[in-house]
Amino acid sequence: MPPATPSAPLPPGALIQGRPAMLGVLGGGQLGRMFVHAAQALGYETVVLDPDRHSPAGRVAHHFIEADYRDPNALRELAARAVAITTEFENVPAEALATLARSRRVTPAAEAVAIAQDRIREKAHFARCARTGGVPPAPWAALETEADLAAVPDALLPGVLKTARLGYDGKGQARVRSRDELAAAWAGMGRVPCVLERLLPLAAECSVIVARGADGQAVSLPVQRNLHRGGILAVTEVYEGNVPPGLASQAQEATIKIADELNYVGVLCVEFFVLEDGALVVNEMAPRPHNSGHYTVDACDLSQFDLQVRALAGLPLPAPRQHSAAIMLNLLGDLWFDASGQPRQPPWQQVLALPGAHLHLYGKAQARPGRKMGHLTFTGADAARVRAHALAAAGLLGIEPF
Repeated sequence: MPPATPSAPLPPGALIQGRPAMLGVLGGGQLGRMFVHAAQALGYETVVLDPDRHSPAGRVAHHFIEADYRDPNALRELAARAVAITTEFENVPAEALATLARSRRVTPAAEAVAIAQDRIREKAHFARCARTGGVPPAPWAALETEADLAAVPDALLPGVLKTARLGYDGKGQARVRSRDELAAAWAGMGRVPCVLERLLPLAAECSVIVARGADGQAVSLPVQRNLHRGGILAVTEVYEGNVPPGLASQAQEATIKIADELNYVGVLCVEFFVLEDGALVVNEMAPRPHNSGHYTVDACDLSQFDLQVRALAGLPLPAPRQHSAAIMLNLLGDLWFDASGQPRQPPWQQVLALPGAHLHLYGKAQARPGRKMGHLTFTGADAARVRAHALAAAGLLGIEPF
């Protein structure tokens, strides 16, 4: 199979050696599952590589490779089967993507993923973009040595200490109010490389998802207003007026700038904080589709997964259009247990009787507290009614109101 060049389109229905072209994805979670569904809708075959034989994406792909992401034999098999490859997991080894890119089209590129995997490099990239008109990150400092610890400016306290690598959903983070707390938290994290960010007065959180092609064309989805609980996304609201228009434009332009400066190809999500004074600061980026963009499957004419497939295959990227107001509730494994900890089934009959309800379960066999089991999106023409129905569902499920 010849390699897919960065610019040559791979049209739907394309045949390679008499079979439909196959798209590959590193990572078998729910984001990979939804990518697979979007790719299959356009007629592509799919292959997933993941170490979990019960992975949600592996169960729906045409072919599944059960292996570690660094397994050289598995990477060779993936490259032999797929003409173009993406990832659904931000912590997939960047070197695996670099290996695959020697013979296959890979989006996003390994270097962009490597920057997103390292908060020190990520903050430095945001700061570079801010110097030429982008949105700045919160004041921060890298913490890698005892000398760095001693040199931390007083102005960064109180702050949030975050591991530079492998932190997500609130993991690898600690709030610190003093130098003693900072030293203790860093020791508790094993003195691994970290970033310390000043704790800022937050009014809201939002995110922007963009898709960028190899030709540099970029399109943006609407700005998502997000609510996190315990470091995990709980609610996403997307409708006209969910954030002020000027702030929305600023966030979208900043996200495209971040993607442009990376020469990024694929789908990228950037998360922002809105401060109490109305200022915007950039928090972090994810080199993949994002939990806050799941509403696009039901509320937009092109979902974030459609855009991911199009960017990977070199297809056109028209600006997506949101046709319905939307509110998405994250469904964690806690909902599958009652107050005494006994297993239960959520009341889907009552939930699905509510107007505009779209339930997406990810095919995970075992529910655990904090595990993302699915999401529930409500859509409609009127944002107030959508919100009322979403709140009714939250009440039925035992989710805290928002």
